[in-house]
Parts: sequence; structure tokens; C-alpha cells
Amino acid sequence: MNVLHGNVLGEGEPLIILHGLFGMGDNWKTLANKYAEDFQVHLIDQRNHGRSFHSDGFSYELMATDLRKYIAFHELENVNLLGHSMGGKTAMFFSTHFEEVVKKLIVADISPRYYAPHHQIITKALQAVDFSKVKQRTEVEDVLKEYISDFGIRQFLLKNVNRREDGTYHFRFNLESIVEHIEEVGKPLADHTVYNKPALFVRGENSDYITLEDEILIKHHFPLAKIETVRNAGHWLHAENPTEFYKLTMDYLRN
Repeated sequence: MNVLHGNVLGEGEPLIILHGLFGMGDNWKTLANKYAEDFQVHLIDQRNHGRSFHSDGFSYELMATDLRKYIAFHELENVNLLGHSMGGKTAMFFSTHFEEVVKKLIVADISPRYYAPHHQIITKALQAVDFSKVKQRTEVEDVLKEYISDFGIRQFLLKNVNRREDGTYHFRFNLESIVEHIEEVGKPLADHTVYNKPALFVRGENSDYITLEDEILIKHHFPLAKIETVRNAGHWLHAENPTEFYKLTMDYLRN
């Protein structure tokens, strides 16, 4: 049985954190160390990402099933679930199908609606990297720089560059499978699915991922949801304003 890779920090009630597209659990390490003062934090690598297994299949149904297997394998109960972007969609799919396992749900800057593919430049940049010619990590950044001007996005992607024992480099994520199934990343929640427990949706003030219209849709699927805004932050709200993000989420988890 393939079980997701997870890094476990702290003790107490389980808090599972799910990263976004092209990310990994380690992206959340700084905040996870703070959460670990009160919770047993599980930093998960979703399938085709980080140190978890690679697969031809890639969908929210599969990722929710992966998470169910992880929870069963580690004998966890009443889990608190926090997901950002793609991880937020996984958390939504999971909580509406396995409500009995979830105590509290936090979704960071993503709505249940459909999102059109919008990662074309990133996937083009990643596909342009030829690892048969790469001798050092800086050469990967040189390629990415031709397509991606944003330094932060480049650094985020470069965290996935891994050196094998034989000295060659590769991406930790399964680029081929992700590109093949990129439409899956934007898929909406099925209209009939509902989660009847408390939920917190947190959006970035400068992000357009959760709009006023989305609030109606969120309430349709998550009738007990609260929607809060992190100031001075975009889609990467947990990295751009970690102090406010941490306070909002901890206030919700504690009460």
C-alpha cells in the first residue's frame, strides 16, 4: 500500500497540513513549528509531490483517498485539516466525503468553484529544464528566469530540485503526470457535497481566488463556514503575512 510521506512535529491533537501545486510539506515548516507547540502536526507531501510516491493518476478523489489511507495508517482520529490552494481543494473533497474523521477544517485562499488552468508559464518553464545537461542548481534557475520574473516563485520551484546520489539532478514532483492532469487541479466540488461541521476559509486581501460571489458557494457546501481575510497578503497569505495567518487559524482551532 502506498502511504503518503509525512513529517510529524509535536504532540497533541492531530493537525494535518496540505500544500499547494508544486509544493511540499516542508514549505510549511516555519508555521508548523509554531502549531507544534499545541498540536501534533503532520506535514504531508501529496501524491506526485515531495517525497511521496509518483503515480500516473492525479485527481482530488485520489488525493482524498490517499489522505484517508494516511490517517488510517497512523491511527489518527478527530483530525484538524488545513489546506492551501490545491491542498485546500483536497481538504474540501476529503471533508465532504469523510466528515466523521474531521474535527475542524481550514481552507486557505481557494474556493469550491472551477478554476481555469493558469499555470501554463510555470509548466512551460519547468519543461524547459533539461536535466541531462544540468550540472548545478544555478543552471536550473537560469532556465526558469527566462520564463518567470518573480523571484519568490522561482525560489519556491527550486526547492523541488533534488540531487541524487550519483550527482544528477531532478525535480521531486512528477512533472509529467501533473502536466497531463493539469485540468484536474481546477475542478470544482460536486454540487451535492456538503460538510456540516465548523470550517474556516481564509483569503488573502490582495488575492482574487475567493471573491464575494464565492462566499455564497462556500456557504452552500460549508454552511457553518466563517470567512476571514489576511491583510497585506496575496495567494501565498501564510508566507506573506504569517503572523496574522497564524493568529486567525489558532483562534479558530482553540475555540
